[in-house]
Amino acid sequence: MKLLKFYIVTILLFTSQVFFAQVELKTTVSKDKLGVNQRFRIVFTVNKQGADNFKAPPFTNFKVVGGPSSSVNQSWINGKASYAQSYIYILEPKKEGEFLIAPAEIEYNDQIIKSNAVKITVLDAVEIPKDPNNPEYIAQQNIHLVAEVSNLNPYVGEGIYVVYKLFVSENISVNDWRVSESPQYSGFWNQDIEVKDITVKKGKYNGEDYRYIVLKRAVLIPQRDGKLKVEPIKMDFSVGIPTGRGDFFGNMITKNINYATASAIRTVNVKQLPEKNKPIDFAGAVGDFDFQIKANKNVLKANDAAQLTVKVSGKGNLKLFEIPKIVTPVELEVYTPEHKEQVTTSLTGLRGTISDIYTVVPQYKGKYKIPEVAFSYFNPTEEKYITITAPATIVDVTEGKELPSVANNKEVTTPKQNVVVTGNNFRFIALDANLQPKIKSEFLNSKLFYLLLLLPFLAIPIAIIIGKKRAQRASDVFGNKIRKADRLAKKYLSEAKKQLGNQEAFYVALEKALHNFLKAKLQVETSEISKERISEILTEKSVDAAIIKQFVEVLNDCYFARYTPTTNVMMEQEFEKAKEVITNIDKQL
Repeated sequence: MKLLKFYIVTILLFTSQVFFAQVELKTTVSKDKLGVNQRFRIVFTVNKQGADNFKAPPFTNFKVVGGPSSSVNQSWINGKASYAQSYIYILEPKKEGEFLIAPAEIEYNDQIIKSNAVKITVLDAVEIPKDPNNPEYIAQQNIHLVAEVSNLNPYVGEGIYVVYKLFVSENISVNDWRVSESPQYSGFWNQDIEVKDITVKKGKYNGEDYRYIVLKRAVLIPQRDGKLKVEPIKMDFSVGIPTGRGDFFGNMITKNINYATASAIRTVNVKQLPEKNKPIDFAGAVGDFDFQIKANKNVLKANDAAQLTVKVSGKGNLKLFEIPKIVTPVELEVYTPEHKEQVTTSLTGLRGTISDIYTVVPQYKGKYKIPEVAFSYFNPTEEKYITITAPATIVDVTEGKELPSVANNKEVTTPKQNVVVTGNNFRFIALDANLQPKIKSEFLNSKLFYLLLLLPFLAIPIAIIIGKKRAQRASDVFGNKIRKADRLAKKYLSEAKKQLGNQEAFYVALEKALHNFLKAKLQVETSEISKERISEILTEKSVDAAIIKQFVEVLNDCYFARYTPTTNVMMEQEFEKAKEVITNIDKQL
């Protein structure tokens, strides 16, 4: 009986110990004090099976270079069961200082269990012993990130390029890699050049044979002088390190490790453009360029349009300066130029053509001269400024209205005369004043008196006539609608001009202007306005088919452009197109 009681008590004690054992999540680290160039392992261990939904803390001020990985350890020793599940990370500090890693969390039986917090002290970089058997040291000696800069002493605005290469020796294998931090180009205008195919090539690094690939390429154009830094590219790798041992079949056994490295910072010494002999009109163009101005036709009629193209072509910072502007006589109407760019980017820099295309419309018959235009740039190869002058352009208008005469506006000049000295030129100032009151004319019975007296009687019939005209105008309902539509068309066209840059508002206002113009000129109601009806009515009014098509195209553009990306230049072109088509229809009607 006593033996039975002993067994019962033992079983109860064992089961209660197992049942009431506390769930614990514990944080341990391989080291809590290390150099900024070292790494450490952090392990979160839970002692109960069935815990899930593990949540790691935010590793602020640390970089995760390995993990997470997990392991489970379960044993039964001398009748005592033990269980442990671990979550393992490899961390690397980002900077020096004392940092607190917050607790991790795990869920067990709908309860949140938290681990202990850990304090890590990060000191200055320490010297790592060069152990030839250390996998970290082996990876460091066999993997190299290199940033090659084409020119470390350029001028401001002179294009250079940088190429990032990864060199890997034959002694190790890289199983996986990723860019952890892309380079920054503070002080540079930059544009990446796409690396389409990553091809492994053979090359030399420090005189030894290596395999290498090109990771990234970019064109850089410095925007200021001084020392500018090309920041490094940082990468993480999974590296297979040979252990020096072979397997059963004689194959080399490798050990996979996580490794991170970065390219060196490159400093570019940017030279200021020389002040000596700098042209007054210099606008920042640096490179080797050609400059020309060309008209598509030099002989035309009044109100005909000609296109004048101002073009800069060559190699250099084509996207970073403005093309010189032309100056035209007041008799020529000139529209806002259309800017075009045909520029390609390669390791040799920016190459191609940029141009401004002006539309010129003469108003009167005659010959007009557009003055010559100069373009200046700095050639970094020759280290001097070069100015190209495009000759003057003559526009010959053979037909049209004569230019209003300016003969009546000529100044009348009198010939210069010599001063003749006579005895009366200089007289003494009179000292005695003989002042007499000015005789005022009487207002009564004067002409002004009778004019003002009769003025009300003259105003009455004039007011009656004006009143009748206004009543007649007010009774003309249909005419008032036409005049109102005309005013609205002008209003909305001006509103569209104000909304340039605001895409949706601009096209709504432009479309309203076109519709109200039709109401004013064609005497149609809004309910009748459709694309098919517009074509029919304009055809009946003998409007050219090309102009009708252009009008419908502008309406279509107004509708579709609200929902597609557009630019300020495109909106300005659309406004000018609408203005032109309204003018053409108005002329034909």
